[in-house]
Amino acid sequence: MNTDSIKLANPGPLGLMGFGMTTILLNIHNAGFFPVTTAIVAMGIFYGGIAQVIAGILEYKKGNTFGVTAFTSYGFFWLTLVGIWYLPVSAATAPTDKTFLGIYLALWGIFTFFMFMGTFKANKGLQFVFGSLTILFALLAIGNISGNTTILTIAGFEGIICGSSAIYLAMAEVLNEVYGKNILPIGASNTEPH
Repeated sequence: MNTDSIKLANPGPLGLMGFGMTTILLNIHNAGFFPVTTAIVAMGIFYGGIAQVIAGILEYKKGNTFGVTAFTSYGFFWLTLVGIWYLPVSAATAPTDKTFLGIYLALWGIFTFFMFMGTFKANKGLQFVFGSLTILFALLAIGNISGNTTILTIAGFEGIICGSSAIYLAMAEVLNEVYGKNILPIGASNTEPH
């Protein structure tokens, strides 16, 4: 059987949904509406974490370096974030304070900025997701390092927008493929003919 003729499914919507839904839940908390709940933690482990890693592995199978890097990295971001919150403290480690959490988030912001640069040849929807995520990490890093709760609240609202954009892009990719036409616009890729 020739496996080259088998069409592989697009794992992008799975990864985008895992990222988007988990991001919205966490940022509803950051915006001040709810405390951290088991719903956020469970989503962080299973959908934001494990499902995105699976999507990244599937992107590897498709030969998509950007997708592998993005989904696998952000999947493990969610898993490490839950680990930071809930791993027991040993005699060799101290809990992560807000300043060091800000540095952790700043590193993710730098990574995300470079990933954002990789979207310039992609559709406008993906550019928005990564652009707004870069801003979100910057706000979260600054808010945690400075201890400014107003910045963290603003980050929460911005994160809800970011997560919503990922959900929109995921559903656009699914519906556009199912119907074979542009049901939900995502903006043309710069690499597509005009």
